[in-house]
Amino acid sequence: MIDLITYIARSLVEDPTQVKVSHQRSRDSINFQLEVAQEDMGRVIGKNGRVANAMRTLLNVPASGIGKKVNLEIVEPQ
Repeated sequence: MIDLITYIARSLVEDPTQVKVSHQRSRDSINFQLEVAQEDMGRVIGKNGRVANAMRTLLNVPASGIGKKVNLEIVEPQ
């Protein structure tokens, strides 16, 4: 799933080198953090969050097969 998030995010942003994905697993969920450059935040989130919601939907497909809930958080670099 990390590869899927990375692939989608890098295809959307202007600076693909700034894309970083990290994750934390718990017993019943997987939490992903997608870090992109400040100027690319709008592209990844999309108008009214449509792109971000589409990414979350795509992540829930394989997660439902293994009985996990997936969360995707989009953050600015620190």
